[in-house]
Amino acid sequence: MSDSVYVIGTQGQPWTGEDKDLWLSKQVIKRCYQDEVLSKLESVTSFFTMTQYGSLTIDESRYPLYVMQSKNWQTDHKTVLVTGGVHGYETSGVQGAIRFLETSAKELSEQFNIVVVPCVSPWGYETINRWNNKTIDPNRSFYPNSPAQESAALISFINDLDVDIAMHIDLHETTDTDNSEFRPALAARDAIEQKNWNIPDGFYLVGDSTKPEPAFQRAINQAVAKVTHIAPEDKNGKLIGVDIEQFGVINYAARELGLCMGLTDAPYVTTTEVYPDSPLVDDENCIKAQVAAITAAINFI
Repeated sequence: MSDSVYVIGTQGQPWTGEDKDLWLSKQVIKRCYQDEVLSKLESVTSFFTMTQYGSLTIDESRYPLYVMQSKNWQTDHKTVLVTGGVHGYETSGVQGAIRFLETSAKELSEQFNIVVVPCVSPWGYETINRWNNKTIDPNRSFYPNSPAQESAALISFINDLDVDIAMHIDLHETTDTDNSEFRPALAARDAIEQKNWNIPDGFYLVGDSTKPEPAFQRAINQAVAKVTHIAPEDKNGKLIGVDIEQFGVINYAARELGLCMGLTDAPYVTTTEVYPDSPLVDDENCIKAQVAAITAAINFI
């Protein structure tokens, strides 16, 4: 647990509106959503329909929200959902979803209805943030009347889609900045203690504790292990402070925590966690791990 005082706020007191405004004023654009995301999506529109389902009010022209749907949509096919960039700073989640669209998604769309939302939080992507511009974590905000615009827009789209989702895979990363920046910021914002934990060195999965589906999780990890290493448990038999269910898998209560993987009633759900700061990987390896996870998840069902 860190004893350091965060640069914003008064120690022991939750952030005020002024504190949140100060935090926002310190955020800067570090990469381009148009160049790194939208332009790539436009290149796969031969096989996927690119549909805008909303925009972020902080800058509606800069941050339109897009979903990709397979054009070969068949009512007798199972529908699968891939989401990335719920936490904008987790790069391979966004780029992995895009790479999937560029590669194996075309062939799989002959057997499945595929829905891909590559970048749920584009402002977070550009500023490399876990939170949105209102200091809200979108991945704790998937519930009715969500305070996070990113989450609310996706909930509305899925509700309007009105189809049974067979599988949902949500693409994430666990980074060193979780301990160095984001957890200290959370502790300061809410005036609560936050315990730091060892960041797992490798890929792991988070299943839904209400429907864990161990064989599904195992099949994904077996496929990913051919691309990158699976994270070992720590000395306490845990990953990020949670007891492991099996090698490389922990479980969270998805809906109780407002997680994106609790968005649908899909019987098969999982969240991927890639570790991009490992000395054993690079950006390309992380992207390939995400694609391997998506493909294995779809093949399993």
